[in-house]
Amino acid sequence: MANTPEVAAPTIDLPAWFPAWANDLAQKYFSGTACFFIVHGNVHDLIPVPKDGGSEFLSLSEFLGEHLFAKWDLVLEHNLSQGLQALAGSSADRHTKMMQELTDLFGPYRNWSRDPDDILLTLDQMIERTLIEDDPKKRRRMAVVFDFGQYLVPPGDAAQIVGRVAARVVRFLDWARNPWIRRVNMAFCVVSENISELNERLTSSPFVATVEIPMPDAAARESFIAERFRTNSTKGTPAADVMNAGQLTSSSNGLSLLSLDHLISLASRSGGVTVRQFQDLKKSAIERQCGGYLEFVEPKHKLDLVVGQEAAVKRLRDDASLITNGHQEAAPMGYLICGPVGTGKSFLAECYAGSIGIPCVKLRNFRSKYVGESEGNLQRVLTVLRSLGPVVVMIDEADASLGDRNQDGDSGTSGRIFSMIAQQMGDTRYRGRIIWMLLTCRPDLLPIDLKRQGRAEVHIPLFYPHSEDEIRTMFGVMGRKNGIKLDAGTLTLSERHKTLSGADIESVVLTARRFALVADRSEVTQDDIVKALADFIPSAQGIEKDMQEAAAVLECTQLDFLTPEWRTRLEASNGRATLQQQFTQMRAMVERM
Repeated sequence: MANTPEVAAPTIDLPAWFPAWANDLAQKYFSGTACFFIVHGNVHDLIPVPKDGGSEFLSLSEFLGEHLFAKWDLVLEHNLSQGLQALAGSSADRHTKMMQELTDLFGPYRNWSRDPDDILLTLDQMIERTLIEDDPKKRRRMAVVFDFGQYLVPPGDAAQIVGRVAARVVRFLDWARNPWIRRVNMAFCVVSENISELNERLTSSPFVATVEIPMPDAAARESFIAERFRTNSTKGTPAADVMNAGQLTSSSNGLSLLSLDHLISLASRSGGVTVRQFQDLKKSAIERQCGGYLEFVEPKHKLDLVVGQEAAVKRLRDDASLITNGHQEAAPMGYLICGPVGTGKSFLAECYAGSIGIPCVKLRNFRSKYVGESEGNLQRVLTVLRSLGPVVVMIDEADASLGDRNQDGDSGTSGRIFSMIAQQMGDTRYRGRIIWMLLTCRPDLLPIDLKRQGRAEVHIPLFYPHSEDEIRTMFGVMGRKNGIKLDAGTLTLSERHKTLSGADIESVVLTARRFALVADRSEVTQDDIVKALADFIPSAQGIEKDMQEAAAVLECTQLDFLTPEWRTRLEASNGRATLQQQFTQMRAMVERM
């Protein structure tokens, strides 16, 4: 071994059409940086390849076998289901040649073992035989692709991964750091959709290179749609509201090519797809791509329906205008909307999304009891969000949902999830493309990492209606929101009704509608509202509500977001320090309750 002459890895001129991730992998290999790669991201999608003046679309395995490793002697693929296979693409002669060489090593195909450890041992022997070959011209150029690598080397600490799994991790690390392997034509690719589902010792090794396959860009979608329209052309003249190829290309961001193929197939069978049909199909497709951990919210209202909060509404409306007019660089990375329960935090966020006219999504519970799966679920969602933008991402109860980097008791899962979200929120490449809206009534519990400038930059406090006129206006707005015609201009409010929250007012309006329906009437009358208001008992306004309001005021980043009363208190001598002291006392009392 010591006398084996060094053989410089050959250079190659890559085709101009190669996707960026394939160029990245090839450059890292031919520069001698790495011979062991982890390929993750959109690994189950199609890859466009030029052919005969058009395009064909291959799976990742087909692309690796036919193009990236097209001139290599042996290209092998392994997964736990099929065992070891020759990866020769569409060339029958090349496949036959590979199988002959493999038969000499493993015997007849029907006798090949599917046990991964037997296969890895044989591969180890093949590698050793290649390395000790004195004649460089006789060395076989070999690439091995391990598909669904997460089932071969799953995550876990040293105490958990014992026996076979530990042996596989060690074997892979030995291959990755072996300097002799890096000097010959030999490469290994572990394929997994989510890198967090692979063993951390492998993914964090300095000898292992990671390559991410992104969601398809506009050029890939355009090529795919043009090819599908050519092969699936419908007869006759399409209806006026049916989307054409250009509209599909511009509207299909966030979709994989496989999902897009499904939509086009539906369109070809039905004579075309309308904008509304496409929006519904796209939402369903993206929710499936995200494993159900992302939920689309269809805003039905705009900011003109928000009562009070004039400065906050103006700021949101101005930011929406900036994004709509293409000035994303001037928009904030995100918002923190805080205030006592019932002040309409979710409603304000949805109205903002409705005014800006872009998709609005909510993160659903993506946590799992299995090691690495929570991080994998979140990574899948973030990958789609990056390609879907511009998009508004609402995280309700953010203080509980996002956790903290210092949380214990779950093998570090919460800390890793927090780090992934914080890193994405602070990635300025997505300013104006992913707009984060963190909603909480306890902003004091939200880690400062997420509240700083460059992440959730604009902190908007919300308050209960603070005048009788505002409460009456709120009644009218809640009627419009729920499709109820009512006139609250002459409504008389008692003393106990002057502290109603938006949620309280909506409850009164819905109760009034119930009275009308029980009386077999479709219209809600003034008497129904009066009766519902008289029967309604507001929730107790205790110290917890006061604490939540004080927390919102202390978090505020723009003075004119505050009510005149709060502004006066803060501008007084030591006003902020006094409020901070009062808040600390209230928080201590609430925690003792």
